[in-house]
Amino acid sequence: MELELQTFASDSSSAQAVLSDEVFGRDYNEPLIHQVVTAFLAGGRSGTKAQKSRSDVRGGGRKPWAQKGSGRARAGTSRSPIWRSGGATFAARPRDFSEKVNRKMYRGAMRSILSELLRKNRLIAVEGFPVDEPKTKIVIECLKTLGVSDALIICSEPSENLILATCNIPNIGLIEAATIDPAVLVAFKNVIVTREALEEIEGMLK
Repeated sequence: MELELQTFASDSSSAQAVLSDEVFGRDYNEPLIHQVVTAFLAGGRSGTKAQKSRSDVRGGGRKPWAQKGSGRARAGTSRSPIWRSGGATFAARPRDFSEKVNRKMYRGAMRSILSELLRKNRLIAVEGFPVDEPKTKIVIECLKTLGVSDALIICSEPSENLILATCNIPNIGLIEAATIDPAVLVAFKNVIVTREALEEIEGMLK
């Protein structure tokens, strides 16, 4: 299949990018995409939350008063969860939220996402971004030419000018082709990819 390469110069002729059916011609597999995206986001959680239980709080080793005869409720430690300064009843512990996703599932989900973006005309290929200065106005004009306002820009090696020019634009993301993931692909309405990045992505997912 072929995808037209958009250009920002008015006098330039349009070109076509040949796409592999193996990567961009897959069926939409929503359960697989949901599983892989959920696992990816879960793997990004730090899981470092921790609280002190009654055994972790300092003190409380001595029984506050005798079991009987004081007229007060029996108590074995002053660090009980029902006491002030006591430990937590169900104390949180550090945990690992990561889920196992094998390589075949991960690549299958990525191919399915890219194929669906292409079918819905949400994948826009460009020859490149002519950003000679780190000015937001230049990128905004390029986005207006493409008719998008919510998009992820994927480049093979983003220039420093492009990074600085896109960092303050709402609903616009910039990422290297080598670091794309399923969560970031589904987070934006459109995906703008350069010719070099398109070839790099195709090589990774074949």
